[in-house]
Amino acid sequence: MTESRGRLDASSCFVCGPTNPIGLNLKFRLQDDICLSEFTPDPNHCGYDGITHGGIIFCVLDDVMANWLFLKGIRGYTAKCDVRFKHPLPTECRILLEGRCVKVRSKLVLMEGKAARADNGLVVAESNASFMIE
Repeated sequence: MTESRGRLDASSCFVCGPTNPIGLNLKFRLQDDICLSEFTPDPNHCGYDGITHGGIIFCVLDDVMANWLFLKGIRGYTAKCDVRFKHPLPTECRILLEGRCVKVRSKLVLMEGKAARADNGLVVAESNASFMIE
């Protein structure tokens, strides 16, 4: 299993950077070629009272896909990302994140992401993205 420890070129990342004082500080790992993490939004991550802001969910989905590349030593940038929100996520409700590679085409990698509640498995959001790689 490969785990992210924070590289110098990503240490200030809002989602995973260990030196970002207002960041989410998520940790990522590769297991069976799937990037995994978990996240529990706090009350400061809300849109409507008690409901996690969609932008926060977007951020963690983008990062679970990007970290699939990162953990393989590939530097990539989000080219396009579509998110399908399926259910509201209450704050203080832990979600499990998955990111996987669908296809590699030259300098473009197609990825899928998923966020599901840890307590009942309900899928909160799914994403499809393209990443430009160097």
